[in-house]
Amino acid sequence: MTNPAGPGPSRPDPGLDAIMSERNQLINLAYRLLGSLAEAEDVVQETYARWYAMPPQRRAAIESPGGWLTTVASRVCLDLLGSARARRERYVGEWLPEPLPDGTEWISGRWEGNPPDPADRVTLDESVDMAFLVVLESMTPAERVAFILHDVFRYPFTEVAGIVGRTPAACRQLASSARRRLRASRPVTIPAARRTDLVRAFKQAWEANDIEALIGLLAPDATATGDGGGLVRAELRPLEGAEQIAHFFADRPSAAPNATVLERTVNGRPGLVAQLDGVTVSVLAFDVANDRIQRIWAVLNPDKLRSWTER
Repeated sequence: MTNPAGPGPSRPDPGLDAIMSERNQLINLAYRLLGSLAEAEDVVQETYARWYAMPPQRRAAIESPGGWLTTVASRVCLDLLGSARARRERYVGEWLPEPLPDGTEWISGRWEGNPPDPADRVTLDESVDMAFLVVLESMTPAERVAFILHDVFRYPFTEVAGIVGRTPAACRQLASSARRRLRASRPVTIPAARRTDLVRAFKQAWEANDIEALIGLLAPDATATGDGGGLVRAELRPLEGAEQIAHFFADRPSAAPNATVLERTVNGRPGLVAQLDGVTVSVLAFDVANDRIQRIWAVLNPDKLRSWTER
């Protein structure tokens, strides 16, 4: 992706607008790799800092500034993912990805040559689904980077290899392993309208403290996971079973009687947002299977809700 600086003519240094136009792609990439919008923004800031730390003649010698920025951002993410497990072992309670509000601008990805086999790809909206991001957390850093770069952002394995530090064949195996994990964990897709109906019915039953209705909407083996990060009281272990979850949510209105529950899009899927005095205090994402709610993820950690509070 780069040419060494040396004698001979060089290209003009790319302008600020051209370099900053890559920011959306870098944010999108780093968020999927890290599951944190705040960390993604830090990665992009570090990437640009490294770009402008280079001498002008070296920047001018880079054939593809966008490719250089993507490579650096991916490597910074890879380093962060390597230390993430240790950080999350110290995290209070369950760690969940940071939820994204609707309206985030997503890019279209890229490929060179013929379009790839659709069976080996996921769409950008799928790749921010909370269920998708939770599965990504179970992958090794190299698996996650190889899979996201190739299957989501459509980078060829020859380029992925240079970023991950493995051979193209090894990167192909990493992406294949990640793909198998996702396929094993993802239920059959149901229509978006039905997802919306189930989440709306859950909201209505929750507000009415209707335990029987809640049980009827939940799969018998449903799970509910809360992330308070030690800053907000949340169950330290996931709740299991429709009855336990239904009783838990039926008790919540009494804990915050003035809270307002709103229907919102969370990570591209129907979700719910709880607000208290206009401030977002909880964001709920849902996974649906066999016409029942299978999993609920509730993010209460205020550090992960800044993008919701600022809206």
